[in-house]
Amino acid sequence: MRILVVEDEPSIANFLKDGLEEEGFAVDVALNGKEGLTMALDFIGEYDVILLDWMLPGMSGIEICRNIRLENKDVPILFLTAKDTVDEAVFGLETGANDYIRKPFSFEELLARIRGHIRASKGSATTYKFRNIELDPELHRVKKDGKTVELTQKEFALLEFLLQNKEKVCRRTRIVEKVWDMHFDYDTSVIDVYINFLRKKLDDPGQASFIQTVRGVGYRISESE
Repeated sequence: MRILVVEDEPSIANFLKDGLEEEGFAVDVALNGKEGLTMALDFIGEYDVILLDWMLPGMSGIEICRNIRLENKDVPILFLTAKDTVDEAVFGLETGANDYIRKPFSFEELLARIRGHIRASKGSATTYKFRNIELDPELHRVKKDGKTVELTQKEFALLEFLLQNKEKVCRRTRIVEKVWDMHFDYDTSVIDVYINFLRKKLDDPGQASFIQTVRGVGYRISESE
């Protein structure tokens, strides 16, 4: 899951980035309005949620929200705002935002709202299943044969991405972008390390790995051999 944070106060932006990454999200940060709009439009369809400050240098959150909605009707947009009147809240929602949360806010409340909007945008709370493996994003839990398997944040995010794209080949560059949040020439050998971690924890002894290697391309989870 990937989130764009558009917030001009570095301390708040860093707090959000650190906290959300600890919860397994990939996070991009823009510190002004114009940069935020550029990132939102350049990566249309990439973000699962956009957190948008109301008051920003260069371009207001309201302007950004309007422009995003011209290109993307579906991505959940949550305003972070110090404004506290009902009229202002309604105005923000009528502009195209899905929700707003007033500063100062509880991180736990923000996290709950983010997850709620992600569930709503995808139609329902999704549990991913493949053979004897089950991943529950809401509970951040993986089970094999009904027993919980402990995964690190990156292992969980990698497995979730592969299961979301079951039956598709996940290219290495795409995995790095979505799981490691890298958009440049990054050493993708780190993917192999984490694939091996998942195989050791989740493969059945004596059986072919549930994660298939597509040589020179990437990986996939598929029922077909």
